[in-house]
Amino acid sequence: MASFDHILVSSDDNISTVTLNRPGNLNALNRLAWEELAGVFTELNDLGSVRCIIVRGAGGKAFSAGADISEFSDERSNVVQATAYGGIVETAINTIVEGPHPTIALVEGACVGGGLEIACACDIRICSESSRFGIPVSRLGLTMAYPELQALLSVVASPVAKEILFSGELFGAQRAAAVGLVNRVVADDLVQQEAYALATRVAKGAPLVNRWHKKFIRRLADSKPLTNEEVRESYEAFGTKDFRRGYRAFLGKTDPDFKGD
Repeated sequence: MASFDHILVSSDDNISTVTLNRPGNLNALNRLAWEELAGVFTELNDLGSVRCIIVRGAGGKAFSAGADISEFSDERSNVVQATAYGGIVETAINTIVEGPHPTIALVEGACVGGGLEIACACDIRICSESSRFGIPVSRLGLTMAYPELQALLSVVASPVAKEILFSGELFGAQRAAAVGLVNRVVADDLVQQEAYALATRVAKGAPLVNRWHKKFIRRLADSKPLTNEEVRESYEAFGTKDFRRGYRAFLGKTDPDFKGD
């Protein structure tokens, strides 16, 4: 894998960890960080050996504090610049959303603005009790563009998204859980353990099945009728070797050893 400055990648067996690595700035996202995030996921998405990806922030104080405001004067000071920059953000978000592998956002501390967009792009969100969430763009006089809004609306209902955007307020983990923004709230000292335990359970499942389910759920969010070919694809798992492994293991009351074929 290529070397990156603001995004770190590590792997333990078939679980990869993507770390937003600007701890001195609470992992605020600058242009390079967004570009590197897209590059990292582009590479990981092509690796059949990956079964689960955890996304987290370095330092433990923040998942990400959002946009790096210090670069706005040079990078996002007008409509033309903002449009080009938005394309970079959209590409990064899409590489997460459209990637085949299950993703888990491990949220500690602040998860704000663009950081919350990244968390929403992940399939599952697990946060610490002290986590804080929000998108305070109304206080900057800025909008979230359509592609960025889509990530938020894929997780919470429209009235919740409106409250988050209109108020610009930060809120805690329990509120985030109540509105469906996160799947689990875990004690601060246990959240990493819980996230990696879940990743391990995901990775032990049949990888083709997990990838199909991610694809099917995303497809069903589209109102277009399913084609006959798409319906047929939903039964292809029955033709895999992993199905036979899983079936035999179930009958024999043993743990299956899925190979991804």
